[in-house]
Amino acid sequence: MAWDTERTQKLLLDAATACFSESGLAGTRIDAIARAAGVNKERIYSYFGNKEALFETVLSRELETFVGQVHVSGVGAEAVGEYAGAFFDRFHQSPHLPRLLAWEGLERPAARMGGHTRLANCVAKVDTLSVALPGVSRPQVAQLLLSIIMLAAAWWTMPQMNRLVLGGSEGTQDDPETAADRFGRDRHRRAELVVQVTGAARALLAGD
Repeated sequence: MAWDTERTQKLLLDAATACFSESGLAGTRIDAIARAAGVNKERIYSYFGNKEALFETVLSRELETFVGQVHVSGVGAEAVGEYAGAFFDRFHQSPHLPRLLAWEGLERPAARMGGHTRLANCVAKVDTLSVALPGVSRPQVAQLLLSIIMLAAAWWTMPQMNRLVLGGSEGTQDDPETAADRFGRDRHRRAELVVQVTGAARALLAGD
């Protein structure tokens, strides 16, 4: 029977995504990825070269999907606020993505993963957001986009701060969190993010 290369690669990429998201690049072993995928580890080397190249492939795959799913709809502060909400929703669907980005920043900050394609995607995001904020300077738009990404991603990359800050304000930091609690906090955080980014965009449009 012919070897299903495409299926094997997908099994390895899915397993690597879970492992890298949980333990980072340095903390993940090739053996663990192969075991999770149910594939001989030699396939990793033959398909991807090494662990670093596999990490880059995993991140590039996730970002390629992400770029096509988050868009600005409309013009003005409210449209930008909902754009931030769309970032949050995308991370909510795939919480491993912000974690992969966090591990990249900690372990490979100068690696320039994704190269010119990734840079071009970021430039395009700034271009799109600039259309939604007419009259706002490009550097200000770029800073706002960075803030949106950071604010949305931090919900999944710094859960201890969510627990300490929000739990402290509610007096529940030591209480076990149920799935319903988490769902409610996720919804509330999204709503607050939209309000905060809408306010920031409105201030930029007003020239404050």
